[in-house]
Amino acid sequence: MEKYVNHPKCIAIGECGLDYFRLPEDEIQKAENIKKQKEVFIAQIEFAKKVKKPLIIHIREASNDSRQILIDYNAKEVGGVLHCFNASEHLLLLAEHNFYFGIGGVLTFKNAKKLVEILPKIPKDKLLIETDAPYLTPHPHRGERNEPYYTVFVSSKIAEILEISDLEVQNLTTKNAKKLFKEFSSFS
Repeated sequence: MEKYVNHPKCIAIGECGLDYFRLPEDEIQKAENIKKQKEVFIAQIEFAKKVKKPLIIHIREASNDSRQILIDYNAKEVGGVLHCFNASEHLLLLAEHNFYFGIGGVLTFKNAKKLVEILPKIPKDKLLIETDAPYLTPHPHRGERNEPYYTVFVSSKIAEILEISDLEVQNLTTKNAKKLFKEFSSFS
């Protein structure tokens, strides 16, 4: 990674984190897998701090461990994005630790009740919009390849839920992205 980290297009370290969704069934293998994931995640945090770049964090069924590692290893030094934020209220504390919440197409899904409920609890200055392209395409294009253009549907849904204008959401999330990434790069 050191070979590429100083390239002007490299503005963050990631996608890294913990994913407990498909762990081995054998308890010993499961424990070894979790241990290894944690070791690699900690190394990625330390690397991000060394090169002074924010983290793009992937968390799947590992909210408690992820939050604790980010706090224990002082990841707030570089902050980052909780990519495809999973609507875990347990993770909201990370807003105080320089982390932003990436909101994507899932927000527009009919079964996204938890995310719709928790969205207003996220500090507005910590909201970001993302695609996760080519996956998680927002309604009404679900099932198609996701494209950056489709973030307009995410923005509209955020505006509806927060009862603010779509333009306000776009300006706010653009400002937030510039704040997070400009601090650590030539992003403009």
